[in-house]
Amino acid sequence: MKRYSRCGMKAVICSLALLLVGAMSATASHAQIVALGASNVEGYGVSAGEAFPAVLEAMLRAKGRNYSVNAQGVFGDTTSGVLGRLDSAVPEGTRTVILLIGGNDIRKGGTMQQAKAGYGEIASRLKARHIRVINAGPYYQAARKRGLTQGDGIHLTAAGHRYLASELLPLVN
Repeated sequence: MKRYSRCGMKAVICSLALLLVGAMSATASHAQIVALGASNVEGYGVSAGEAFPAVLEAMLRAKGRNYSVNAQGVFGDTTSGVLGRLDSAVPEGTRTVILLIGGNDIRKGGTMQQAKAGYGEIASRLKARHIRVINAGPYYQAARKRGLTQGDGIHLTAAGHRYLASELLPLVN
């Protein structure tokens, strides 16, 4: 059996204690949220600070919540694309995913049924990992109905992103 000096053993114990305390405080005070989807999650046509993931994070922090909201949006992505990058886009420790995907499936020739099936598969895989899934689709559609889109009628304006973030706030808070 290997013997450690008194100083060496104290250093090992202190290091382990610091790691344990750091892990516990990171888990308790820093909830990981991932916004997952395509161009509206990416913030197409607005600055990074105006996109709903950044706005939502700022709103949460203003309420005293030390949550990070990681934007994982890829312009033009489909449900199959999200499925292909799901594990890398949603790291271990993620508690909540805000999911906004499916429109590009239809724009690229798929059917509504295919888009819903792809969405369902994403949600199922996340739930199997014990990750809460929030469907941002209805709130996005409400922003569109309010005319909060850019000229293309698809991508949200800065006001649309603020609206979406404000609607999501009570769901993640």
